[in-house]
Amino acid sequence: MQDVLTPAARRILDVAAELFYENGIHAVGVDRIAAAAGVTKKTLYDRFGAKDALVERYLRERDERWRDYLYEVLDEASRSSPVRRVLLVFDALQDWMDEKCPRGCAFVNAYAELPDDGHPGRTVIAEQKQWLFERIHELARATGARAPRKLAEELAVLLEGAMVVRTAGVIPDGIAVAKRTARKLVAAATAG
Repeated sequence: MQDVLTPAARRILDVAAELFYENGIHAVGVDRIAAAAGVTKKTLYDRFGAKDALVERYLRERDERWRDYLYEVLDEASRSSPVRRVLLVFDALQDWMDEKCPRGCAFVNAYAELPDDGHPGRTVIAEQKQWLFERIHELARATGARAPRKLAEELAVLLEGAMVVRTAGVIPDGIAVAKRTARKLVAAATAG
C-alpha cells in the first residue's frame, strides 16, 4: 500500500502515468509532466524526489490495479472448477488489455526502456512478473496437475508471449490462441 498523495502529487502521478504509457518513459521529461499537471518542477521534485521515483510509483500503481483486477475476476469465479479458474487468467488479461493496455504491457514496455538493473522500476517489474507467476502456480496446483510448477511455467510463458505478439500485431488474437493452447496443456497435466 502506497502512502497517501497530496492533490498536486496525485495530479503529477496521473499525468505522468498517462504520458509514460502513451509516449514512453524516456520521451517524457519532467518539464512536460509538470506543465501538463499544472505544477512547477519544484513541486514535482518535492513530491517525488526524482523522475526515477515517479517511474517507480507509476509502475507500482499500475501493478496494484492489475492485481486488484485479477483478484476480482478470480473471486467472482471462486465456485468455478480449478481448471476454469486457471484459464480465467487469460480472459482477464484479454479484457485488461482491451480496456487498459492498447499499447501492450506497461511492464514489458518499461523493461525495454530501463536497461539499468539498478533502476527502481526494474525492481517493480520483476516483482510484478514474479507475483503473476506465483498466482498461476497456485491456480495450477489447485487443478491437481501432476507437475504444477512445470504447468505454471508453461502457462506463464504462453501468457507473456501472447501479450507481446498481440502488441506487435503479429497475432492480434494471441491471447485467445494462448488460451486454447493452455487448455490443452492443463488437460494433459491433469489427465488421469
